[in-house]
Amino acid sequence: MPTVFDTPPIEVQEELTLLKKDLDEKIPFKEFDHNLLIATWNIRAFGNLTRKWESGDNDSPKRDLHSILCIVEIIKRFDVIAIQEVKANIRALRDSLKLLGDDWSMILTDVNRGDEGNDERMAYLFDTRRVNLSGLAAELVVPNEWKDKVDQISLERQFVRSPYAVSFRANNRTFILVTLHILFGDSSNDRIDELRGIAEWLSSWATDINAFDHNLIALGDFNIDKRGDLLNQTFISTGLHVPPELQNEEVTRSIFDETKFYDQIAWFNGDNNAPKLSLEFVNGGNFNFMGKVLTNRDLTKVRMSFMISDHFPLWAEFRL
Repeated sequence: MPTVFDTPPIEVQEELTLLKKDLDEKIPFKEFDHNLLIATWNIRAFGNLTRKWESGDNDSPKRDLHSILCIVEIIKRFDVIAIQEVKANIRALRDSLKLLGDDWSMILTDVNRGDEGNDERMAYLFDTRRVNLSGLAAELVVPNEWKDKVDQISLERQFVRSPYAVSFRANNRTFILVTLHILFGDSSNDRIDELRGIAEWLSSWATDINAFDHNLIALGDFNIDKRGDLLNQTFISTGLHVPPELQNEEVTRSIFDETKFYDQIAWFNGDNNAPKLSLEFVNGGNFNFMGKVLTNRDLTKVRMSFMISDHFPLWAEFRL
């Protein structure tokens, strides 16, 4: 049985060379002590792995070693990346970390139980040459006293997948990332309460003078259907800011539908007496891997989604 450390078939090597070239053109380079690259990626059902270079029709899961090499090549371009849909089985995540090498580390939650939790975890992978943990790790819980402010979200019904906050330090600058994966539900109305609860929670934390740190960045799969819809308005109603560079119509989120606005990176920018992020935003975008990965196979988009993902990674660059 092959492993991630075996020499890939020649066609895989050739594709990775082209993928690296495209990444060089689309993603900023890491500049020591000068910039910080933060990303988020919902990697569909990121759990088990078929240890073959090319999975067959009878293999389950479909994600194989070729897929993992492509995923890791993308991940390594960032300093820290929040990953959603990590499953209870973390074979693919472990193999990814092995490929990334000793300079990389991870921190992740336990599994969200229950049907709606979908046996998912939240995870961060980070390059320890550039970013280190700075001491805080917490799951967001809404106080029961907020039940009149945030309908249905109370201790009687918490977030389906608890947002995960972790603090990091880069070049003596400390920041807290809060990753989330909003309940999709049967309709967009099912997502409003969770988004409102998270927005209220982040606003309260950011304005608390006793908070661990005021550099808060929220990122993840918000399951916002379209730019400017009610979910978006609900989310940014407390002052959270999505930069125009990430609202550009060319910065797509889904391999299936260009209009979807699922994934976000957002922070407070000082409006309405909210704290202002001290990190200086430079640029942001996605990485559209379609036509760049698994090119030697004739795959449907559905099959591609289970091998790489149905979401594109989203990134933001900050100046240190």
